[in-house]
Amino acid sequence: MQHNALKAYQTVHRETISGRETEARVLTQAALKLSECQKNWDAPDRNNRLDEALRYNQRIWSIFQVEAGKQDNPLPSQLKRNILMLSRFIDRRVFDIMAFPSPDKLNMIIRINQNIAAGLRGSPSGPTD
Repeated sequence: MQHNALKAYQTVHRETISGRETEARVLTQAALKLSECQKNWDAPDRNNRLDEALRYNQRIWSIFQVEAGKQDNPLPSQLKRNILMLSRFIDRRVFDIMAFPSPDKLNMIIRINQNIAAGLRGSPSGPTD
């Protein structure tokens, strides 16, 4: 019986770590896409790359928003509220950048993505520029 319980725990633990790492990876990827746009702001294909990076970021945060809003989500209520508030902030920022593009406006989203990814990985802080 104990062996089965340990095996079940290890399976859940692996899946949780794997899920957290996946979330950290996509947030890091989103930050990199935005950072590349920022670094190559004057590139002729900037609008297409910026649109792709913003939409990628928006999809990630939309998934977080949906998951945090589910009744059966096991996260603490306060954490779910914080995720929802942060995702709404990201939505507003993305729409603002789409309407009025500026490389400086990307900083906040990049930092948020990096810091959340670092937290998911258990790092004390995100990468610094």
